[in-house]
Amino acid sequence: MAELWRFGVSLEKDLLDKFDSLSRKRSYNNRSKAIADLIRKDLIKEEWQSGKEIAGAITFIYDHHKRELMNKIVDIQHNYGDVILSTQHIHLDHDNCLEIVAVKGSSKKIQDLANKIGAIKGVKHATLGMSSTGKRIG
Repeated sequence: MAELWRFGVSLEKDLLDKFDSLSRKRSYNNRSKAIADLIRKDLIKEEWQSGKEIAGAITFIYDHHKRELMNKIVDIQHNYGDVILSTQHIHLDHDNCLEIVAVKGSSKKIQDLANKIGAIKGVKHATLGMSSTGKRIG
């Protein structure tokens, strides 16, 4: 486990009260964990922006009745096999499917993949959840 350091933070009372309220809503047991997660969030954002190797998930909803849609999705995914770790296909109802694509690699390439999937006619909604490989954020 990493060595822990204590430090002081001065905040306006109103800001601290809002932070404590938000921390409780998010089920944090203490301020230290909440502050550490905020710091990690910005460090992960920096990893994505700097083009480092990252991990994440692309989730999208599509109409499986749309002609040739599955073939287009698979063709795009085959072009990004070096960053796709896994895919999961879920039938939501008679018309809609959810696909989750776990990814790891260059942030630029992963963002490109997410954009291409989202732009396919028949894909109703697509999101990219950014995370880290965990190597650089402690």
